[in-house]
Amino acid sequence: MTFFFSIQISYRDFLSYYQGYVDKVEVKEMGGKTLWIHARHFRPFLTPSGLVGHFKLVLDESGNFQSLTRQ
Repeated sequence: MTFFFSIQISYRDFLSYYQGYVDKVEVKEMGGKTLWIHARHFRPFLTPSGLVGHFKLVLDESGNFQSLTRQ
């Protein structure tokens, strides 16, 4: 399963995820579904500007995480 979504979270707002106080990020994929993605998957994409971009999430047939890439 493949999902596409955009996200924009400031660096300050993402700190609670990065520090482990909150563990999942809620996003709406382009088809309208709400997804909960573990924050650790976003860490490589965090910049001083925050977490901004268009992403592609790939899950296996069981719904397990496979990959997250910035588009």
